[in-house]
Parts: sequence; C-alpha cells; structure tokens
Amino acid sequence: MRSRRRRARLARDSRAVIQVVGAMVWLAAHPAHAALKEAPLAMRCAELAGAVLQPELIALPTAGVQIESAAMVSATAPGNQQGGEYCRITGRIKGFNATTPDIRFDLNLPRRWNGRALQIGGGGYNGVVVSGTGVMPFSPNRAPLAQGYATFGDDSGHVGDSSVAVFGLVDEAVTNFGFAHLKKTHDAALALIARAYGRPPQRMYFAGGSTGGREGYTVMQRYPDDYDGVIANSPALNFTGVRLLGVKLGQAEYGTPGGFISPMLLEHVYQRTLATCDRLDGAADGIVSDVAACREHEAEIIESLRCGGRTPSHDECLTDTQLSTLLVMRDGLSLPYRLAWDVDGYRGYNIFQGTHLTGLLGLAHQPERLQVPTFFANGYLFAQGDGYIRYFVARDAGFDSLRLDPQHPGKYRAQLVALSQTIGAMNPDLTRYIARGGKLITLQGLADEVISPNQTIAYYDKLVDRFGIDQVNSFMRLYMVPGFQHGSGVFIPSVDLLGALDNWVTRGASPETLTATDIAAATNGRSRPLCRYPLFPRYIGKGNVNLAGSFVCAEP
Repeated sequence: MRSRRRRARLARDSRAVIQVVGAMVWLAAHPAHAALKEAPLAMRCAELAGAVLQPELIALPTAGVQIESAAMVSATAPGNQQGGEYCRITGRIKGFNATTPDIRFDLNLPRRWNGRALQIGGGGYNGVVVSGTGVMPFSPNRAPLAQGYATFGDDSGHVGDSSVAVFGLVDEAVTNFGFAHLKKTHDAALALIARAYGRPPQRMYFAGGSTGGREGYTVMQRYPDDYDGVIANSPALNFTGVRLLGVKLGQAEYGTPGGFISPMLLEHVYQRTLATCDRLDGAADGIVSDVAACREHEAEIIESLRCGGRTPSHDECLTDTQLSTLLVMRDGLSLPYRLAWDVDGYRGYNIFQGTHLTGLLGLAHQPERLQVPTFFANGYLFAQGDGYIRYFVARDAGFDSLRLDPQHPGKYRAQLVALSQTIGAMNPDLTRYIARGGKLITLQGLADEVISPNQTIAYYDKLVDRFGIDQVNSFMRLYMVPGFQHGSGVFIPSVDLLGALDNWVTRGASPETLTATDIAAATNGRSRPLCRYPLFPRYIGKGNVNLAGSFVCAEP
C-alpha cells in the first residue's frame, strides 16, 4: 500500500514538474512578464488576452492555441451567480490540418482558488462550448467555480447542436470528438492555469454525463496520469453499439409494416409495468426499485399486453409486430463480429421494468419517418443512429440508414470497427489509473432510455472479472438509481458527487450509501438512499415513505 501511494505521489509530482516547466519556459520567453507570478490575478488575467501557446505545450498534434479573450468577471457582474470574482478565458486550439475546425474552449480561474481544477464533459455529439460556470447537473451545492475550482470545457472540435453529426465527414474532427479534444484542452488549460497562478493544480478532476460520461472513462483509459478523480455518469461507453442498436430499432419501427407504437400504447406499457412491479420494493411510490424481482414478472407483463385473439386497439394492446419492436430494445444487439476491445454487441434496456418511452428521448411520436429523422418525431436512438451511419460510417449524407444491416454491414464493417476504437470507451484496462490511486464515481438510472443501464453494468462486471471485487471497490463506486432516466424520470437524484469524490481523493473517505434528494417536479424534496450496486432501496415497512431513513439498501 505504501509503495503504491509513493508511486502515485511520484507520478503527480512528475506531472507537476512538467506543467511548471511549461509555464517557466513561457515566462522566460517573456521576461517583461516574469513579475506576473507575484501580480494580482486581474493583472495576470489581462496579460493572457491575445496570448499564443506553442504546439509543443500540447501532447497531441495541433497548430497551437490562440487566446481570444481574458478578462475578470466581477462578483457583482450581471449573470455572475458564482459568489466571487474570476478570470474568464476563451480560446481556440487550432487543428493540425488547416481544414479541421478549431476546438473552442472556456477556462474560468477563480480569485479564491482551492488549488483544484475540474474539466467538464459535453453531451450528445457536443458542438457547443461547455462554459464551466454553472452548477453541475443534479448537484445541490454551489457551482464548482463558486467553490474555488478552476473549471474548463470545450466543444470537442466542431460547431453545432448535440444532434448534428455532419462533422463525421472530417477525419481529424472525428478523432477530436472521440478522444483528442480531451487531451488537447486539458494541456492548454493546465498551461494557462500554471501561468495565471504560478503553479499547477494539486488535483485534477473530470466530470460529465452521457457523452461526457464516455469522455470520463476515455481519460482514465487513455490519459491515466492526468487525472486524480472522475465522475462519469450514464456513460455512452459503447458508442458504436448504441448507434447500431438505434438503427435496428428504426428498422423495426419504420422498416417493418405495423412496427410503430403510438405514445398512447407506450404509456399503457409503462403503466402496466408499474401496476405489476411498483410495490415489489415494499412501497407504492411510483418507482420500480427492485428491478430483478420485476424481471421475474416480465413474461406475464408481455402476455397481458399482447392482443392475441383480440382486435388490436390503439390504446389497450399490442400486436406481435409492435411487441417485436419493444423486444429489439429489450434484447439489445448481438453481433457475429467483434468491435474494438472484443465487444460483441450492445446490452438491452429495462423496457418492462419501469422505463418510460414517451418523452423527448424515448421512442418515435409519429408513424412517418422523416427524411432526416428528429428526436421527437422518430425517436432519439434512431435519429442519432441515422446520423452516425450517414456521416461517420457511410460518409454519405444521402445514405439511407435503414439499408444497413448492423449484424452484416458488408463493406462498412471495417469502418464500424475503426470507429469503435476511436470513439468508444470499452477498454477494461484501467491498470495505470488504479495504480496511481485514481478514483471513479458513476451514477446512472435503471430506467435510462438512452444509455442502457445493463451496458454500464456489463462494463463494471468486466472490471470485476479483470481486477477482482476488492480492487474495484478500492477505486470505483457505481450507483444505479431506480426511476431515473436520462436526465428525467419519476426520481431525479440530486447529490453532491463532486464533494464525495474530492473527499475520497484528498482524505481517503470512500463514499458508501449516499442520500439523494428528488428534484422531479411532481415529487420534489423526497429522498432515497443512493445504494451502491447491486443494492437497491427497500422500504422497511414503516415511517414516512418520502424520507430516505425509511429505506434500507437491500440485496436484489
């Protein structure tokens, strides 16, 4: 144990030396600015405006960094909810190739710095700069910037909303999106932090969800020496797998006559699962908490939904074809070939265990497929999968994704495998990160309709198989939340994961059962224990059903 801590300390010290040397090299090249180390932050901030960072400061190939703006934001400035003054820096990391879009980034340096830095991930296909000034999703505390963290984020190297996949036509932009933007922005931010404060951060953290969750696992796998702790929620680890499943789901909905399921019928499915499974955890609270017990009732739920000999009704029963559409999502995808890291498919969803499929990120809302599918009209998974196949795989904007057989992709197979290596984060080898003492917290909903909770659990199981449960427990916490979907749901947990991570990294206080407060509009304020996987909250049979103290974390 002592030797492992010593190795971790040496690694951090080595990283610090490299960062400080980078700052010293810059100061040596700018002797008029050598006094900045002792100058107030406002002066050092102003001096960074218009600065250029040379490519040598970035570990991956770039054409350098251009700082576009650097100015202090006063504590009383309109819109500043951070509770203090900070230096806001915006910049661009130039593509190695002139035709590659820049990586735009924001960096915020608080006047009262706590010596820590936090890189924040994006979502979907990114395309919008992560400002780093707000409260972390589902966190009840003040924004990290207000707590004294230096915060930064970027757009992953292209411009557009999170649904736009057109940048998939540009090779370097795809590499940036997959992993390179994380390292490039990290290195640029650390050089600027060292220049502004005269020293590098004592701790470097990463936090993100969905695509940002994938990015969290990516930095542990690819750049383990750069981070001390990671929060990676609802992680899109198997990015290619989930996109292929989205296409298969679209084929069931739109490529098969009668495969579309109306929102009214989907609501009927959801209500039937609640009627069967809500009370299995001891409480009638609108949450399916005991997913394992609910799964034992799955066959009877499906049969109760089947029209059978009855005349199909628009709101009472499902045809066999419609049930087959749901089974595509439940069963996931099995591939006769291997993606990167020996991945052979994508795990299915908890369709009949309390997952609601009528929201913006659920299944299709209209029976006609648009030429360019949208989230609401044609379903999130299919719309995202369609864009992936068009721009990343076929690299043809006019390609019809329904023509691609995910299980037998023919000439596109090599591209799919290559993309799964570039964008995916399924590598279970976290040896270096663990050896350095890095920590990881992952939170995800058991009712997630975008990223399958069973895929996240499968990756966790791979870690246990590789390292053993004791070693996994030494660096990882997995919290699977009943009723929580992909940012919505009947239970939306609010909990201070950054505080838990920081206490674990700096004080050795490993998080166990946490308490989450519900921020869903209809049930705002109730609380539940946030149980470590595979435990779930079970009602003890007495006490206020809206209080966490009335529940225990139980074995499934």
